[in-house]
Formats: sequence, C-alpha cells, structure tokens
Amino acid sequence: MNGIVTFLQQVPLFRAFRQDDLQKISDVVKVQLIKKGDTLFRKGDQGTALYLIMSGKIKISVTSRLGDEVILSILANGEIFGDMALLDGMPRSADAVAVEDSRLYVLYQEDFISILMKSSTAIKSLFFTLCARLRKTDKFVEETCFLNVSARLARRLSELAEQRIKIGEAQEEIRIEMTQSELASMVGATRESVNKELRNMREKGIVKTVGRSVVICDLERLKRRARWDERG
Repeated sequence: MNGIVTFLQQVPLFRAFRQDDLQKISDVVKVQLIKKGDTLFRKGDQGTALYLIMSGKIKISVTSRLGDEVILSILANGEIFGDMALLDGMPRSADAVAVEDSRLYVLYQEDFISILMKSSTAIKSLFFTLCARLRKTDKFVEETCFLNVSARLARRLSELAEQRIKIGEAQEEIRIEMTQSELASMVGATRESVNKELRNMREKGIVKTVGRSVVICDLERLKRRARWDERG
C-alpha cells in the first residue's frame, strides 16, 4: 500500500472508498506547496480542483464589499476543501489562504468525477461529507443567533484546541495562533468584545495571551463556558 492511499484512508471523505478507488485517486493526485499568506483561490474563481491538506493550515473566508472578513473555518491536516465548486460547476464561494506553509494534494475535476461516476460507495461518502458541512453551517448560524459572545468565543477556542490535539500539535501546551481580529471574525463579534472576553478568561486562569497567540490553560473550564445556557 503506497503512502498516498494510507493518507486517503484517514480522510473522512475517502474512508469508505474501495481499495481500487483509492488506488485510482493516488495515481492522479498532484502535490502543491503554498507559502504562508499566499492565496490559493478567491471567491468567484472557477473551481477546477479539490484540495486535501497533507500538512499546514488553510483559512476559508469571505469578505464584504466594505472589506469586513468573516472566517468560516481554519482547516488542518486531513481536511478537504474546494469540493462544492468542483461538483456544481459554479465559481468558488469563498477565499482560501494559507495560514502557514502548507503541502496539499490536488485532485482535478475530470479525474474526480470519473471516479465518482463508477462507484456508488464513493458517491455516498461524498453526500455524507457535504451533509456534515451543511450541518456545521447550520450550527454556526444557530450559535450566532442564540449564544452570547462569551459562549461563542469559548466554543470556537475549544474547537481549535481540539483540532490541535487531534493532529498532534498540542504537546506541552495548547497554543491557538490567531490574532484577536481573526477570532472576532470567526465568532461574528467585534475585536473589542473579544478583547474583553479574553481579558475575563485571563483573570480566571482559563487562557493566557502570548503575542499574537492564545494559550489554553484549562480546556475543561473553557468548554464549560461554551454551554448553551450561557445566553446573552
């Protein structure tokens, strides 16, 4: 079994694919390197490829005409993006920018569709992945409507911390390398309100801030702040 197939088996979208389908994918994927801060694609670009993150982090975001950015997600090892435009033929719905130096597998539209059309298992896996993404979007809207800034920030920090634990980045400490402006964008709040909540968490010993990073000191207490009954 080659290294690409082994990697694909860890990606939720491809976990249920047959061995021969995974082998076909491994034969056609390309490797792309992207530097921190570089843009992979912009909203409105033609979607021609699906991307899998081998290492690094990619920010998915949208920007208003006034220049206000909303960060939809920060994706890391084993996660995929770019599949929606690939399937419906519509332009990209968001921007993709490297948060750090990243190594990606690229699967082009013609190859991906060819494999999908020959495998009902592959189609089912794709539907499952897309439904999970829709549920995540519904969750974000619900949080924005019903949770106060304190709970939204705690929930997002908890998710980012769990992500770092999952991919093995959290060793001696859990460090979230994001500015307060970026965190505010992720929770749909102002930088000032996020600054206030972080100060409150620092005073309680839940987090500490170091430069442009937030270090999680007590993950369990942070998770408790994200409970649904903490509403504004």
